[in-house]
Amino acid sequence: MTSPTTAGRAEPHAGADPLRNVLQIDGWSTLLFGIALLGTAPWLSGPLGIPASWLVPFGVVMLGGSAALLLIAGYPRIPPRLSAAVVAGNALSGAALLVLAFSGLLPLTGLGLAFLLSGAVVVAVFAELEFAARRRSPAAG
Repeated sequence: MTSPTTAGRAEPHAGADPLRNVLQIDGWSTLLFGIALLGTAPWLSGPLGIPASWLVPFGVVMLGGSAALLLIAGYPRIPPRLSAAVVAGNALSGAALLVLAFSGLLPLTGLGLAFLLSGAVVVAVFAELEFAARRRSPAAG
């Protein structure tokens, strides 16, 4: 429904904000991967060398992270502190995955090592995309 004051105008954040777009892509992809991880944990455990008792909490955390990302992306004006927290969270997640991959804490297979390393790359790329988008975001000014 449109009102006389909004007729003919797009929503203020409908596709115009690169930060919002990246947060939404990060949020939805995190949601899908978290669901996939929860649904396949018993089958992935052996091939990856990561116990299901680790994969399930990872999946749950991803669902929570997805909810936070999508909530932040839904704000009419994305608070700079929250977008900075997202960048920091992704950067820390990438670093944590690297530490976990090389710590010897888990009996990783080659596939498991590749899984953790690719996860570190993905979250590092999102951190960089979100960092760059923060500078171009209309809310950053």
